[in-house]
Amino acid sequence: MEDLLTPLKTTTTSKIKGSEYHLTEVEPAKDTYPDTNWKLDSSEAALDILSAKPDLKQLTRVLHWLDHKGAEDANFNIKIPGPKATQIINVLVNATVPDYWATLNGQQKSVHLNSQRLLLRCLSSVAGIGAITTRLRSLVTSSRDGGDRKSISEADRSEPMTDLLELLQNIIGKDTFIQSIWTDISILIPKLSKKSLLWKELISLLATGRLLSVAAEANEVLNKGSSSIRNESWIGNGKEYTSWLGRNVGALAIHLKEEDVEAWKEAARLLGKGLTLGYTDQIVEALYSSLIVGIASSVAKLQALLHQLHVHEQRTVLYSMIRIVSKRCLSTEKPFDLLDTSASENSTVGGLAGLLVAITQDSSALKDALVEWLTSISGGGIAHLHDTHRAVLAAITPDQGMSGGLNRVKSPIAEPFLERTASILQKSLELFGDKLYIKHTPVLHQEVNVQILLMVAGYVHRSDPDYLTGTARSSVYLNAISNRLAASSQRARLLGMIVGSTISEMVDPSDKRLAFSSEEMDNTERVWYRSLFKVQDRIGSVDDIRSPFVVTAHRHTKLKTVDHKGGKQLGPVSNKSPTISKIISIEEIDDEVESEDEDLAMYDKPDSDEDDEDEDPTLIQRNKATAPVYIRELIAGLRDTENYDRHKLALATASSLIRRKANFGTEVSDHVEELATLLVGLGDKYQMDNFQQLRLQGMIAVLIAVPLRMGQWFSKTFFDGDYSLSQRASILTTLGMGARELAGFGKEDGALTGADAVPENHFPSKKLPERLHKIYAPEATPVDALAKTLERTMIQPMAIEAADKFAGPNILKVRTFSSRMEVEKKRKKPIPNELAKVVAEGFFFPLTGRWRNQLQAYGNKSVQFSPFLLTSFLKTLALILHASGASTLSLPQMTSEFWDLLLSLRSNGDDSTVLEALLFASLTLLDINEDKRRLAEDHAKELLETQQWTEHVFETVKGGSEEGDRVRMLAASVLVRTREVVEKYQRLLMGDMVDYM
Repeated sequence: MEDLLTPLKTTTTSKIKGSEYHLTEVEPAKDTYPDTNWKLDSSEAALDILSAKPDLKQLTRVLHWLDHKGAEDANFNIKIPGPKATQIINVLVNATVPDYWATLNGQQKSVHLNSQRLLLRCLSSVAGIGAITTRLRSLVTSSRDGGDRKSISEADRSEPMTDLLELLQNIIGKDTFIQSIWTDISILIPKLSKKSLLWKELISLLATGRLLSVAAEANEVLNKGSSSIRNESWIGNGKEYTSWLGRNVGALAIHLKEEDVEAWKEAARLLGKGLTLGYTDQIVEALYSSLIVGIASSVAKLQALLHQLHVHEQRTVLYSMIRIVSKRCLSTEKPFDLLDTSASENSTVGGLAGLLVAITQDSSALKDALVEWLTSISGGGIAHLHDTHRAVLAAITPDQGMSGGLNRVKSPIAEPFLERTASILQKSLELFGDKLYIKHTPVLHQEVNVQILLMVAGYVHRSDPDYLTGTARSSVYLNAISNRLAASSQRARLLGMIVGSTISEMVDPSDKRLAFSSEEMDNTERVWYRSLFKVQDRIGSVDDIRSPFVVTAHRHTKLKTVDHKGGKQLGPVSNKSPTISKIISIEEIDDEVESEDEDLAMYDKPDSDEDDEDEDPTLIQRNKATAPVYIRELIAGLRDTENYDRHKLALATASSLIRRKANFGTEVSDHVEELATLLVGLGDKYQMDNFQQLRLQGMIAVLIAVPLRMGQWFSKTFFDGDYSLSQRASILTTLGMGARELAGFGKEDGALTGADAVPENHFPSKKLPERLHKIYAPEATPVDALAKTLERTMIQPMAIEAADKFAGPNILKVRTFSSRMEVEKKRKKPIPNELAKVVAEGFFFPLTGRWRNQLQAYGNKSVQFSPFLLTSFLKTLALILHASGASTLSLPQMTSEFWDLLLSLRSNGDDSTVLEALLFASLTLLDINEDKRRLAEDHAKELLETQQWTEHVFETVKGGSEEGDRVRMLAASVLVRTREVVEKYQRLLMGDMVDYM
């Protein structure tokens, strides 16, 4: 048996004194660096102490020595790149920060605050930011790779990244951070080559997206792994980060001296790289706020900074500045109510002109950029309206703007002005008369071109009347007027008549002036266009456009309040004390006591109140919300999201109150944009029933109240507003349903918008519970439902006609005749179409024109090109076109713009929903144009291209599925409509067909 047990290891234990006790007292280890024996006289000693896990007192002493300027080792400085500095910074980032940051950042004692300040100053360098960025990158990578490991808790993974993000925010949070880095580089590093290399490294960290991308990934990882709502770091937010970068560049520019050319070049290099981050307007706005709003004499600083940029970067900053100031300060509405534009004093126009003059006064390239901005067919000036063009023209013609005219004096200063104004006049005139431009360019763009043409003609006429007279006699001008008058679009002809008559009044004698006898030439709009040649704005002061930027100069410092226990964001604290019901006394009444009022009549017991059912009288709410009576009360109720009863009542009564007040006084028109902004951005905080329907009804009521103005506003908001996809889709629904209501289809569409909603009684087993039904039940939008209804309406006659052809010859068919009374009963009464008056200018042209602007600015990367929004956009345009009717005067121009838009989107037909929307819009376009001969004459190429593309779709899309069958059905319907026109007007199309083939 002993052989079965084999010893593997034999150990011996020594007899230790006191081993009979289980707990033995151990003497504490002596400090490696006791306070009395410290010799902190070199960087090696500091590195050794930091590597040995020092306590707080030792850490503070080391940090103080590193930050102390008068150190014994004059050859070492932690802010100067070197081997020892790099090692110390790595130890601080990788060891000291994880150990001590939570303690230093969470305590308010003076010792902790002092140590925190010393640590931040030691890491406030290019090497420090680089080390933190590298460490944060490694943590993000390891978290992504090992994110599924259950052995590591969520707190252990997120705490190091959170500490580093907080550390970065404290280091670079000030607007003078880059200025302090530049000062340290200038003082501590004597060699120019080393300065340049270190500054390039800083630009690579801050302005090329390295730090921004790492922080954004860290935010994403922390949000993904967190079960509660957390406050994200602003370093990972592109808009806030670029705003911080712009403020820092502005602070650096203010600090630099004008004679330091090298410093200005480095600052311009930093700004130029920052412009490539994708947030141009944010960085330029922050730069403008720092330089123009902060100090009055800093316009020269801005000019010096811009002149060191590359030419394309200068143009980018210039165009962005025009956009920002126009959006903040200038009006974006057409001032048709102004009968004399020259008499309207607008200080903001002069302020923007003064800013542009100050920026471009010594740069011919920037002045040429302004000329291109005004005249280019794809320039930025198309997206802006009248006041912006006035300011840019005044900046290009400063000699007239400051002295009141050149008085025909041919001075050297006047020559560049005449050259540029003549260039603007010639380019605008060439665009104005180009046939392709007239036929295919949106009317919104053509109106902008006419406004610029008339204003620059006035400037030229005041400086050199003979030049304008010669231009009016030239072939370019005469052909332009002829092409305009021969155009098929009524709006294009009207613009031609306006330009022809206005310029004729300037150059021709009274008995030979060109005049047109038309009702449209006598309206307010014609008078406004006629007054444009009198525009002569003065160069103002930059102070006139400073006030809108003062409020938001330091908005970035505002932080959200977060509940650290539950992670929820806390709302604003109300100053009002809660309402508490107080019980004064309770008396018992004996029922046997006879009442003193037996002779009074008895009343029935009132109905029970829900508030009285609560046993606790302190919880009863007696201050019930009342329905708003005035628009201001409605606005206050919509804004009061903390009071559920008041907010719900305001939303429920919004539509009826707006419609009731629309035709009485100016209460609605004065607050219509404020109402629309509230309704578009309203969120369903309480998950109310029918919230979307109530909100949509309110938005439609706002549109119906002022259709022309709000149609343009909703179109502008859809493209330029900062809203989600669902909110943008609701804007399109508002435009489509509002247009149909104006056209007289409001009763038919009432069930779709919820205005005439009737509850449906489904069989209980066929419907999920209400909570699950909202999640899983697919609900079609009103636009989609209307599109399907119109599809059936347009396809049904073709199906009946096809079935009739296969039924046999007509002689064998029996036709029944109805009595006149029955026919009259079935005939629908004519409905007044109010939409036809405003559809072009208020709905259709703003949508198509701004679509072209968005396409030129962002291409297919725009959010409007997402399949969901693109489908809704096309169907909305089709609904508006169908509702306008076949007799609308602007139908030819709307057809031309819509057809060009549809053909340009054929490449987006890979998505089935977009392809279906394209075919539906094409079918609507062909169905609403009853004059088929005009289609054959004016749109021959478009007709043939549509036929060829539809044939390709019909052949390639396979049936068998619901989507495929719908697409093939729509494609067949479009083919039927196109072939009808082609076969009937084949001879007329022969010439264009030869050119097309």
